[in-house]
Amino acid sequence: MKKIEILAPCGGFESVVAAVRSGADAVYLGAKELSARAGAENFDDTEIVKTVEYCHIRGALVYVTVNTVVFDDELETAKKLITSCAEAGVDALIVQNMGVATLAKEIAPELPLHASTQMSVHSPSGAKLLYEQGFKRVVLARELSRAEIKEIAESCPIELEVFVHGALCMSVSGQCYFSAVIGSRSGNRGRCAQTCRLPFNIGKSKYALSLKDNSIIDYIRDLEEIGVSSAKIEGRLKRPEYVAAATKACVQSRDNGAVDEKTKAQLESVFSRTGFTDGYYTSKRGYEMFGYRRKDDVVSATNSLFKEIQNSYKDEYRRVNISAEFRAEAGKKAFLKVSDGRSEAEVLSEESCETAKNVPLDEEKVRRQLLKTGSTPYNIVELKIDLEDNIAIKMSALNKLRRDALDILSDKRAKSKRYTVNNVELTEIIPHKAGAKSSRARFSSTRIGKGFKELELCFVPIDSDLDEIKRLIDEGYRLGVEIPRAMFSREEKIKAKLTAFKELGVEDVLCNNLAAVYIAKENGLIIHGGFGLNLTNTLDLLWAEKTGFTDTELSFELKLSQIEKLGGNIPRGVISYGYLPVMLVRNCPNKSAGISCKDCSGQGKMTDRLNKSFIFYCDKVATEILNNLPLEGFTAVKSSGSIDFEVFSFSVENSVENVENIADFISHSLNSREKTHGLLKRGVL
Repeated sequence: MKKIEILAPCGGFESVVAAVRSGADAVYLGAKELSARAGAENFDDTEIVKTVEYCHIRGALVYVTVNTVVFDDELETAKKLITSCAEAGVDALIVQNMGVATLAKEIAPELPLHASTQMSVHSPSGAKLLYEQGFKRVVLARELSRAEIKEIAESCPIELEVFVHGALCMSVSGQCYFSAVIGSRSGNRGRCAQTCRLPFNIGKSKYALSLKDNSIIDYIRDLEEIGVSSAKIEGRLKRPEYVAAATKACVQSRDNGAVDEKTKAQLESVFSRTGFTDGYYTSKRGYEMFGYRRKDDVVSATNSLFKEIQNSYKDEYRRVNISAEFRAEAGKKAFLKVSDGRSEAEVLSEESCETAKNVPLDEEKVRRQLLKTGSTPYNIVELKIDLEDNIAIKMSALNKLRRDALDILSDKRAKSKRYTVNNVELTEIIPHKAGAKSSRARFSSTRIGKGFKELELCFVPIDSDLDEIKRLIDEGYRLGVEIPRAMFSREEKIKAKLTAFKELGVEDVLCNNLAAVYIAKENGLIIHGGFGLNLTNTLDLLWAEKTGFTDTELSFELKLSQIEKLGGNIPRGVISYGYLPVMLVRNCPNKSAGISCKDCSGQGKMTDRLNKSFIFYCDKVATEILNNLPLEGFTAVKSSGSIDFEVFSFSVENSVENVENIADFISHSLNSREKTHGLLKRGVL
């Protein structure tokens, strides 16, 4: 069985050194643009080349993140970044959206693609879709249990990468819009304001959205056993000392089966939020997972601790095993060849060997001198010596042979990765022209007012009672079914329910994640893309069209002026009304206050430091947290020539079943005093 990879985060080059010298098999980092950690130091083109060469010499891999949503005016930037990464020889790109993935495959077809955790993949079908789309690896959602990870591993050959240590976002990655909605700082674009770390009150709980840091380092061998390829450490915004301590702990767990007490203490002291949690992996979600950064946690990270950790990676980590062959005979120059099995270097001494006048050189002296590779990343594990009797060579000449041979080998290793790079010209984007606008809606139940019979489509939840569905069809509603964004452990139930809907004549499916797209396509259903897919650019839309979507909602992080410039032919729509979902979470905020599921009605409320109330509701698998004000975008949508349909998104409204006609509903919403225009005008950073 291949050893699980230890993958370390790097916000700057100092962290690269700390990671590799602490035993990391691979590092991941962001460029100056299009990185989901825009606040990190990050790397320019020159620094990426420097990092690739440094790591490849030492047998470590380099993955570069292009893991934000990308707007049309950034596609040229994406193209240049992908090209420079391919030319630098990075080992993979970590991407967030399918448009960028499409572009990367055109520019550098041989460059491996890893699907970012921002793609929200948390079930087998999502992994299958990515595998069929040519991805080598998927970074799974952090919220998965051991059983769920194992199920995905057994379902598909794609490599799996799992976060084993670091910060836990409250929301499923890629499905958090809180920072964007309240302050235009999009987490999907690397500019998260860490809203979840602010006070949110439920009863006695003051931090209802703040989780302890994840740590399943003790389970690394278990992850390896169930088929995970890479153990990933979170923390591109953290210090090199944190990177070193976390990497060292992961290596110890993998290689020795346990982490020593000193390393454990260092790791907890360098950064924690009142300890760590393994709640998702062990399926023990609840109160114990919540925590926040307290004063005691901060002061534990002292300068003496940092110095101690720095000393642990001051020397090279000798991971590269090589073979060597040495020959020496009188009257000829000494010869040394070194090889790593793929690259080799041959050097000759500057002067010819002489016959010894006093003490001749013996094999043991040669061996001892050539094996002195301590200041390099190399271990000579096989050394052949062919030494003529009565030979004399200066020790300085032997040392120079060794240094020169290893320098040449290093140079070859640094430049060993090369890809075919195509010059791809981005075609001019011709803005889409919409036809006659239509309206559709998504509902949280089957209690739907008569006025909604006017709509093109009414999407109902997949767990709806089938008798109720039949009643609505008989009454003249045009129905579709929504697959939930959170599909944890319920794909088979979803498939069975889709079959039942199809038997009733319901074939339109709203898909908010890649797994839903795969299942709908597999069952021959009509695919309607949802906002959860985060489609933000023309290449995304072209991908959706090619994949078989009938139409799609756009990300609600787009502003109207951006929507007007999008190309492609696929019909597209936006949410024009509703309490926008700001988070999709698996560990319900109520549990921070000790409220159990049996004592919960399935709905709750929390208040922020400004006393604003945010409602959330649960479907027994995951919880949707909603914005405090409803979106009203009717006027903006009406003025657009590029939007084909609008979507009314109903969640906690009790008045939906009483709506007699759409015009009255819109008029009432327009005249509502408390509302927001969302991001249609202001957009996100």
